[in-house]
Amino acid sequence: MSRAPNLSAADIETVVGVLDGWSGKLTWDRLIAVLAAKLRATYTRQALSNHARISDAFDQRKKALRNGSGESKRAPKDMSPEMQAAMQRLERLEAENERLKAENERLLVQFTLWLYNAEMRGVTKEQLSASMPVTLKEATVFGKRDGRSAR
Repeated sequence: MSRAPNLSAADIETVVGVLDGWSGKLTWDRLIAVLAAKLRATYTRQALSNHARISDAFDQRKKALRNGSGESKRAPKDMSPEMQAAMQRLERLEAENERLKAENERLLVQFTLWLYNAEMRGVTKEQLSASMPVTLKEATVFGKRDGRSAR
């Protein structure tokens, strides 16, 4: 059996998206089974939980499900399929919004820590905020060249 490829940024986004829409009992084994079909590769709990975004999204979704706030609300029998789909989409977007808020808070804490440590070593905010040279921008995953991600 060959090893699954490393998780790409797109794969990680897919995993957290699956978690955002998760309803019912959430376990690593169940998540792995769903991801095996979606990503066409089988990953271990350790491989998934080594990625902070996945681990944090899993913990956050598990907590929401435990508290009942992440459970899908039962739609009345007479509700139209369109309305049921809209309710499911709303629930998924609410879960995604909560996850993104938590991710943003963690990133703000990380940024503040980095800024503090940089200032303690004599690096100024202006130096940290200096623009990257064009060649470096193109080499980052954030830069784009010819409409494609530079990977």
